[in-house]
Amino acid sequence: MKAILKTFALTAALSIVSAAGAVADGTGWKPSGPIKMIIAFAAGGGADTQARLIADDIQAATGWEVIPEQVTGKGGVNALLALKDMPADGTAIAMVVTESLGYNAAAAGNAGIVPSDFAGLTTTAGFQMGVVAKADKGWSSFADTIAAAKEGNLRFGTMSPKLSDLAFLLGEAQGVEFNIVQVAGGKAVMNGVQAGDMDLGFMAGIQGKGVASGDLVNLASALSEPLVQTPDAPTLADLGVQFNADGYFVFVAPGGMDTAARDALTAAIVEAANNGKASAMIEKAFGGAVTIQGSELDALLQSDYEAASELMQAVQ
Repeated sequence: MKAILKTFALTAALSIVSAAGAVADGTGWKPSGPIKMIIAFAAGGGADTQARLIADDIQAATGWEVIPEQVTGKGGVNALLALKDMPADGTAIAMVVTESLGYNAAAAGNAGIVPSDFAGLTTTAGFQMGVVAKADKGWSSFADTIAAAKEGNLRFGTMSPKLSDLAFLLGEAQGVEFNIVQVAGGKAVMNGVQAGDMDLGFMAGIQGKGVASGDLVNLASALSEPLVQTPDAPTLADLGVQFNADGYFVFVAPGGMDTAARDALTAAIVEAANNGKASAMIEKAFGGAVTIQGSELDALLQSDYEAASELMQAVQ
């Protein structure tokens, strides 16, 4: 039986490689040298792991050499600055989040980054961004949380300026003032909530295991739609906030890229996200691949950038 399973697994793996190779070869494009993959996230985290698995999948499927390189800081802005002036020939790409080209680029106005400086390739996965607390707080609804906030100042963990703005607006809409604690990364928020250093906080899917075990509770969805794991939790819109934390991991390249190169790279990344080794990790950590490409992606990135100024004005 084990031999049969091994044979099946090998056949499936070969099928994935063949499919990815066929998609990429169909464009008639190949890189002129190694592809530098800039990763805007700290080494060892879920985002970094996703990017490196995609790099491995692309390399195995196409034979192209893909070299991951960390360029972290400023919510992806440093990675975008590093990418911006690299050759637009398909030998340099970066994995950031849509917020990097939206709120973070708008906030770093003196950096001179706008979405049109880059060629969007594809998203790979979305976030399950929730407002989360420990279950032993006894809050079974967001109304319980607000009642507690009116009794005493609650510490609200965030991991970016945009989320800090959303936390402020959420408190304002509910008639309370949160003590907003901004830290580096969703893991730091979860650790803070677990340790009792924060009372609640934004988490982008990392809370899934804790919610499933009953240790954590999703009090609200920070998305424009309900959370998959906790569909009854209210959205920010339900709680009086017109903005949301919708976002995706996204691959981009320098602007002005040749169409054939853009199509080939996009096809290879999409295949990896949906069928490669990366797909299992994406399914487990982020609920499955979400691949937005072409004009739809361009419109999404531009819309996020324009919405950022409205959000910043709302908190002034």
